[in-house]
Amino acid sequence: MTAAKSPIFILAPMDDVTDTVFRQIVATCAAPDLFFTEFVNVDGLQSPGRPALMPKIAKKGEKHPVVAQIWGKKPENFGKTANELVDMGFSGVDINFGCPVKTVVKNSCCSAMILPENRELAVVIIKAVQKAVDGRVPVSVKTRLGFKEIDLSWIELLLSQKLNMLSIHARTSKEMSKAEPHWEVMADIIAMRDKLAPDTLIVGNGDILNREDGLKLAKKHRLDGIMIGRGIFADPYVFAKAKSPWPNMSKRQKLELFKSHVELFAKTWQNGERRFETLKKFVKIYVNGFDDASELRVEVMQTNTPEELITLIAAAINADTTTNAVD
Repeated sequence: MTAAKSPIFILAPMDDVTDTVFRQIVATCAAPDLFFTEFVNVDGLQSPGRPALMPKIAKKGEKHPVVAQIWGKKPENFGKTANELVDMGFSGVDINFGCPVKTVVKNSCCSAMILPENRELAVVIIKAVQKAVDGRVPVSVKTRLGFKEIDLSWIELLLSQKLNMLSIHARTSKEMSKAEPHWEVMADIIAMRDKLAPDTLIVGNGDILNREDGLKLAKKHRLDGIMIGRGIFADPYVFAKAKSPWPNMSKRQKLELFKSHVELFAKTWQNGERRFETLKKFVKIYVNGFDDASELRVEVMQTNTPEELITLIAAAINADTTTNAVD
């Protein structure tokens, strides 16, 4: 991770979304500069529960750069996991200090690290990961502006750790995704970065729905990168450098892409390593923007296996082809 003249674009880590299958689908549409995995718990990986978590960091023949994101509580498990991730061929290791989910926070993990009583542990975790990777890959952190309120002393602490990259969701943990992002704070963060850690890339995240808006924000706030999460649900071509074709794509084209996604899912997870239900999160992407989309979404939600879903999508494509031929 080195500073670039134009901002790098990153697909944000999302649970039950950014698995190896979806990353490959996005790559066929318009690949970002960097992909992130789902976030995986290091304490679980270093326990008998490891097999159930391995699909979250599976990388099935992907050629694009992928950063593995990890979270947990025990520094020794962060170190062990980071070393394994390097050996697995990941392009970087990212520490999740930003997830605001209550059950996670109550366990003193992720954005709970922002709290003063947990900051010493946060530093120990960062150092454990940095020591384990030993410069072989970049180490980064994804976090928020504060816990209940904006608190730049937290950002200052992180910058003092000489990270390769710091991704900041421009809200506090308490705000989750409900408040407007506080982009105005980025000027102070960039000034702090320039003073404390000039080699640390600063990436902005929060309600960025398209590349054009990302470029404007990056230029305005001197950001090194832009991370897009939920924007991918509105447009799988969100990272396209030219104008996205998605708004003008036909029903058949959208369903063909959905079918490819489900077929790759079935091929990748032949032994049921991933729950079929996770596929239904993607319905809002593909089954949208055409007549009878709402009716088809209902039918999709009633399927129970990849095979059922593939059959349903194929029938919808054939019906659309027949209708267009008649018209």
